[in-house]
Amino acid sequence: MNDVLIISNYFPPEIGAASNRIFQLAKGLSSTYKVKVICPRPNYPTGKIFKDYKKYEVINGVEVQRLWVYPSVSKNKFIRLFSMLSFSLSIVWFYITHSIPKTIIVNSPPLIVAYTSLLFLRKKKYNLILNVSDLWPMAGVELGAIKKGLGNTILERIERYNYRKATKILGQSDEILAHIKTIVPNSKTLLYRNFPDFEPPKLNLPLLYDSSKKIKIVYAGLLGVAQGILKLCENLEYSNIEFHIYGSGAEEKKVMSFLKNNSDLPITFHGSVSRKALHHQLLTYDVTIIPLLNRIYGSVPSKIFEYSRLGLPVIYFGGGEGETIVLKHNLGWVAEAANYNSLNEVIAGLKPSDFDLNLKKEVQKRAIDNFNAHKQLEALKAFI
Repeated sequence: MNDVLIISNYFPPEIGAASNRIFQLAKGLSSTYKVKVICPRPNYPTGKIFKDYKKYEVINGVEVQRLWVYPSVSKNKFIRLFSMLSFSLSIVWFYITHSIPKTIIVNSPPLIVAYTSLLFLRKKKYNLILNVSDLWPMAGVELGAIKKGLGNTILERIERYNYRKATKILGQSDEILAHIKTIVPNSKTLLYRNFPDFEPPKLNLPLLYDSSKKIKIVYAGLLGVAQGILKLCENLEYSNIEFHIYGSGAEEKKVMSFLKNNSDLPITFHGSVSRKALHHQLLTYDVTIIPLLNRIYGSVPSKIFEYSRLGLPVIYFGGGEGETIVLKHNLGWVAEAANYNSLNEVIAGLKPSDFDLNLKKEVQKRAIDNFNAHKQLEALKAFI
């Protein structure tokens, strides 16, 4: 059995799409390869090291080794840079002191963590596979997190270096692969989306709905800058809805403060729960909203695939390729990105009876038919 090493900045017990994505990738490959994951001590999204974690363990046949990192969610760019560099230094030390298999899957972003591996292993005969989930620094500029200037220019050079030094590249959207091809036209690439592989639940909902009740909209995920949940709370029209929020992240305190100052609004914050518990609770809602603060080129939120598999219709509010997927597979409704008037108009056109058992079963069937994790995994194994 051949060995595969995966380098990732995120891994369980951390929560979120990135952590789930890498765990699923590692578990899927472990049926064919001997897989080892190198990741930092768990700290995301709080920026504090979790309690009761293990430096080394085996999870579902996957070896996991957690290295030292200086964790931080500071807004100070120098502290954040040092945090990324600390994990990069730990990776270099690991490479120096351990035998490295031929095939290494390096996840990006963070750019610097990926750059460390590609730079250190560049002169040796490794099969370096770069797994790109977002286009940095482009996404950072679109979010307003990175300003154009010297820093952005340096990050762009690192980005181009990473693409050029990778043997093969995985991209989670067609837009990501199209962008990479503009830099390295002859690169070997594969579209590898974040399809879930859990057993879809059997849906059993009331066939008759109370027309007087409000529509129960839920958001479940990271409360980060890109998602813009605070601005969403501030701009939603609540006359015919109640809004439920699950998750944690950089905006959590601001969201909590808003709720405290606007206690009359029908918003409930549930905090973070396990993925298993979340799936069970999501079945009690009518529809999920998947927002992005701005349209981000290359971004396709994995929530589209995961929550539609639960039979949960989607209100997509982010534009781009994610919007195309929702429309193509008839998974729900879309509103123009960053246009809250458009969003409120879409919601105003909905009624509780729209969310019957038939709709949810249809959404779930389309997700199962079109987002096949097993077929995608087999394509990846052939690609490796």
